Amino acid sequence: MPLNDSRLRYYDHNVLRLPRDKRTVYTAQVNRLVDRLTEKLHDHTKFKVSRVIKAGSFAKHTILRKAEGREVDVDLAFYLSGKAVSQSTYEGLSQDIYDLLVGLYPTKGIDDFQIQKKAATVRFVGTGLHVDVVPVIERAPGSNDGYQFTTDGQKILTCAPCQLQFLKSRKDLDPDFRTLIRLAKQWRHHHRLPGLKGYSIELLMAFMLDREGTGGSIETRFRHFLLSIAQDELKEVVAFSENSRPLGRFTDPVVILDPSNSENNVAARIKEEERQAIIQQAQNSYEDATIASVEDDANLWKEVFGPRFRVEDAP
Repeated sequence: MPLNDSRLRYYDHNVLRLPRDKRTVYTAQVNRLVDRLTEKLHDHTKFKVSRVIKAGSFAKHTILRKAEGREVDVDLAFYLSGKAVSQSTYEGLSQDIYDLLVGLYPTKGIDDFQIQKKAATVRFVGTGLHVDVVPVIERAPGSNDGYQFTTDGQKILTCAPCQLQFLKSRKDLDPDFRTLIRLAKQWRHHHRLPGLKGYSIELLMAFMLDREGTGGSIETRFRHFLLSIAQDELKEVVAFSENSRPLGRFTDPVVILDPSNSENNVAARIKEEERQAIIQQAQNSYEDATIASVEDDANLWKEVFGPRFRVEDAP
């Protein structure tokens, strides 16, 4: 017997979704960091912080709660003004922020700080929170658009508020949209699929919603998400009505366009061997999920989602 919506919503609410009390704790911790780092940036760099936007899955409410092998990540887009893009480099920006973060938390070990592709990261051991500070050079005063820098010297136009609004618009159309995303993220996490990032999953689910609507149960739609990956093989260019035309031209194995920038392929880091691995696992999981649905087999559902899968309280 297929899983009805209430059982899958139970799994989402009680196992996957970040609890409200934890969100409150993380938000307070993040707000303290924002206040202190903003002050330091104003005092010790040539930049001024125009605004700070909580971005990523935390802000979109598609984040998964902390579990074994998985931390909670919060992305902070620091919109900076006061210096031309051509005069800035990613290394310089991130190094400044990295140094300031180390200074803000002198009792932390050096392993709690890191410079990544687009962000400087600080880890809070007590709460298990990872905060990625993403510097964004404001394109114009008050603009939602800004430039990020990558470690290979490229600059990418981004719009954090646009990305948040895009996901909200789909959630407004489909009350189960975020549940489906969290199911897909848990599937990705359990199978440790390389290259398939959370934002790509969000956009793939939005693409399916735009193309097929909201018909069917949560279980049916999730299984169709897996089947679509297996059948389309991630070869179709994923783009949206929000994307300006003409679209960018890419040679990457997977192309999933940022709705706010048609020149930004958010899946550019997926390699061909990773694409093949994602396709194969989607096929395997679709077959497992189909049998589990017919036979109402909880153990087989655990092959899809992991050992913590449950759809009711323990007796």
